[in-house]
Amino acid sequence: MIRAIFVKALKEQLRNIWILILTLSLAPFFVFIYYLINESEQIHFNVMIHVKHQIQSPQISQDLGLEFISYAQYYADSHAEIPLRIQQVGDGRAAVERLSEGAADVLLIIPEDFSIKLADSSLGLPQISIRGDLTKTAYLIGAVWMGELMDVFVMEQTGRPRLYEINEVPLANSSEVSEFERWMPGMLILSIIMLMFSATIAIVTEVDQKTILRFKLSAVKAGQFLVGVGSVQVLVGLLSLLLTYLAASSLGFENRGSSCLFALISFLSILSMISFSLILAGLTRSVTEVLVIGNFPLFLFMFFTGAAFPIKVAPWFEVGGYGISWQTLLSPTPAIQALSKVSILGQDWHGVIPEVVTLLVLTGLYFILGLIIFQKRHLKTT
Repeated sequence: MIRAIFVKALKEQLRNIWILILTLSLAPFFVFIYYLINESEQIHFNVMIHVKHQIQSPQISQDLGLEFISYAQYYADSHAEIPLRIQQVGDGRAAVERLSEGAADVLLIIPEDFSIKLADSSLGLPQISIRGDLTKTAYLIGAVWMGELMDVFVMEQTGRPRLYEINEVPLANSSEVSEFERWMPGMLILSIIMLMFSATIAIVTEVDQKTILRFKLSAVKAGQFLVGVGSVQVLVGLLSLLLTYLAASSLGFENRGSSCLFALISFLSILSMISFSLILAGLTRSVTEVLVIGNFPLFLFMFFTGAAFPIKVAPWFEVGGYGISWQTLLSPTPAIQALSKVSILGQDWHGVIPEVVTLLVLTGLYFILGLIIFQKRHLKTT
């Protein structure tokens, strides 16, 4: 019986070719879009330096303000990890206007007494000014970098030793991961989220075309029906995930963790989305209703779980150190978190136990709730 349902569901899936194309192509399409965005908007912070005319003194033979500009430009150019574009500006007012227009992120102003005070510490400390929009992250990061460069430059000029050294230790493989790769776990789960339409329509089609009546008369149980139809959707989900993974890999994405663990999380995510689709199928009676009502959970899963854009919600409470919130009740959230830990940070199964357990619990809840609703609305024999 399950085999017959599987074959019928497979034929119906192939008949709904446009739904299949949409399911398989949307996530790979987003992968290429995100790649283009990442390539066209490499993260750099534009810094302007305005050096006021330096006070002359017999003690100094050079303009240390101009020396600092050369030093900062050379340092930024020779260290690829420093995302700064440094430019000297001669007109302070024009520089402020550029800040206001968003053409630059940071303006550093070196005062007239910069050189003389560095040459003679008894005159006090030079007052360096940094201007920018304090509400923007670009200003905050740019200002921190310029402060660090100024600190190093002053130490070299004055001979003052460092009081400490910072040894930056990246978490796992995070130093090797590009911004594009950080987006990919969400894109992979997005390819599975698209099953929501495919799986729901595959189930509701039997109701819409009245063929569900034949299943009722043949005493088919809800579990048998769902296993037959769901098996086809598992294949669709795996194919969609594979196409998305191949697209991401061709553009530089790399799974740094266990392939088996990666596959397990992906498979559980597919089961979870098919289970949720069962709830949606139980609440609708036609393909038209699916296409209308299904948009609400689709957008919820896409934009509020971190699939399309990174988003984090403060937890209500914690269980074993894992935060629980309304966002956690959406199964793509723990799935994305788990895939990120595996593919980006290279963690083993110990590191993803909370996410996997959450995913299993949500999948079970979705399936039980969906089975009850679908059985009650579409498979009642009386």
